[in-house]
Amino acid sequence: MQFRIIEWDQGWNFIQEGIMNLKRRIAEGLPENQVSAAEILDTYTTIYNMCTQKPPYEYTESLYDRYKRTFEEHITSTVLPSLKAKPNEFLLQEFVKSWRDYKVMLWWMSRSFAYLDRYFLNRRSLPGLKEAAVKYYRDLVYREVNAIVREAAIRLIDKEREGGEIDRALLKNVIDIFVEIGAGRRDAYEKDFEGYMITDTRDYYSRKASRWILEDNYTNYMLKVEECLRRERDIVSHYLHPSSEKMLVETVKHWLAVYANQLIGKKRSESGCGGDCLTVDNIEELSKNFIAAVVLEQQVPAQCSTLIQQAEDAAMQE
Repeated sequence: MQFRIIEWDQGWNFIQEGIMNLKRRIAEGLPENQVSAAEILDTYTTIYNMCTQKPPYEYTESLYDRYKRTFEEHITSTVLPSLKAKPNEFLLQEFVKSWRDYKVMLWWMSRSFAYLDRYFLNRRSLPGLKEAAVKYYRDLVYREVNAIVREAAIRLIDKEREGGEIDRALLKNVIDIFVEIGAGRRDAYEKDFEGYMITDTRDYYSRKASRWILEDNYTNYMLKVEECLRRERDIVSHYLHPSSEKMLVETVKHWLAVYANQLIGKKRSESGCGGDCLTVDNIEELSKNFIAAVVLEQQVPAQCSTLIQQAEDAAMQE
């Protein structure tokens, strides 16, 4: 049974009032699970009626256009200005907040406008409600700020490598957005974050190792190798995507091995010894041997004072 006709202005004003009320509550920190079913049902019913009225009062296509425009206007009027006003770590916090709030808005809107998904968009081969909204965020927000977000995130990673305290949970939330924005694929994460992070890692350890070979003997250098590899795996476990571990660790091993071989070459030239070079495959095993030797030397110094020297000599024969 069809109820009284809902004119466009009357119906859209009611829907818009619900949207504005939602946005006010989101700004106050409304979590997704506190949106009431009654609010959604009232809006859904209005939209359903406006879509099932006979022409010229059937407003399905107009409602879909307004649905998309609502997200576009929210981004240009609220999201982007807030992001552009924040520097460095505050930008990362705002980036995470904007995506969280956007998903709450999307949750409410997609349920309120759900009739369009079921009975209009499939017939027209148009993007679904969630797909259309995520595309707006990706095109208007993510593409605008992902480079500066990435730079700020990589600075935090380097800060942790230097022993500084960082907000790991914040960093994980940021990196999760790079994954989520790819709609189930890792292409955005790999292209817009991972590749740059690996390049920074290479440069970071190239700088560090080139200084360490001037400051440290071979034993101390290998102790640092073990610590670096442990730390990089820790970084992956706390906030990077697990798929990054192999490439990240191999990059670190490669550059630490390059400079370790310079130390070996120097010692060979002094002693006249020969032998093969360290490789990515054996540098970690040797670094663990040095850790074990140092620990044992600390525990039983009289019996083990020669172990580290023996480990160094063995490395030169690798």
